[in-house]
Amino acid sequence: MNRLDAFKSIAAQAARGELTFPANVDASLKLQQALADPDCHIEAAAKLVQADPLLAARTVAIANSAAFNRSGNDITSVRNAVQRLGVRTLQSVVASLIVRQLGSTITDPVVQAKANQLWEHTAHVAALSQVLARRVTRVDPDTALFAGIMHEVGGFYLLSRAAEFPGILDGEPQDWIEHGEQAIGHGVLTKLKVPDAVMSAIGALWEGLRAIPPESLGDTLLLANDLAPVASPLNESPAAIAVRAARTTGSIDCVIGANATLSSIMEESDEEVQSLLQVLVH
Repeated sequence: MNRLDAFKSIAAQAARGELTFPANVDASLKLQQALADPDCHIEAAAKLVQADPLLAARTVAIANSAAFNRSGNDITSVRNAVQRLGVRTLQSVVASLIVRQLGSTITDPVVQAKANQLWEHTAHVAALSQVLARRVTRVDPDTALFAGIMHEVGGFYLLSRAAEFPGILDGEPQDWIEHGEQAIGHGVLTKLKVPDAVMSAIGALWEGLRAIPPESLGDTLLLANDLAPVASPLNESPAAIAVRAARTTGSIDCVIGANATLSSIMEESDEEVQSLLQVLVH
């Protein structure tokens, strides 16, 4: 089976909802569904988090990051961490576990290296999206964080299936962009029951059309993706390389409001981005 046929096969399975997830993802999905229940309150959420040591540690760490600890007062209990973050941000924490768990069965060192790079890229986009939403586009920061974490979930799913399709990671990035990214990504996002607003924003990212100055959740994702210093290993096209070069020379900039520019806002927000990034990456 050639590369494009492999993309089509996985995409067709995803469209039918016939997705193969590692066993630990199922448990995280159940937790995500419980948190999505409108009747899930802080106390119930804290008990759910405490049942998973890794999730508990990550929740406390994110609550103490500069992005969420504006007072500078560190906390040590899961309950207080959940209270500080809220259930919606907690959903993003669980989503980050789900995305990383998709790569838990990868044994090939080359594919694992791609998964690690893809997660670094994802973490940068998620951290940048949260800050850009609050400081630039004024969309909901919790939703932006969640969208940033989920925007490459189709890529993680592809990597988790790579061993079944020899050669699927060979070839040009444009093959993935044109024949795999949207078809597989949409199927995985649907299976994970990602909200329509986030699906639409990720769709805008796939289309690559951004308003200047940025305004929507889709614009937020696109801008975060352009600003991320680590590229996705699946679609590092010549165009993406050019955009990243522009970022490093300060060419990606625009006026935000009356007295600020994107570059000045990002410079002011660097501590928040780096703090959240460290928690997500490790």
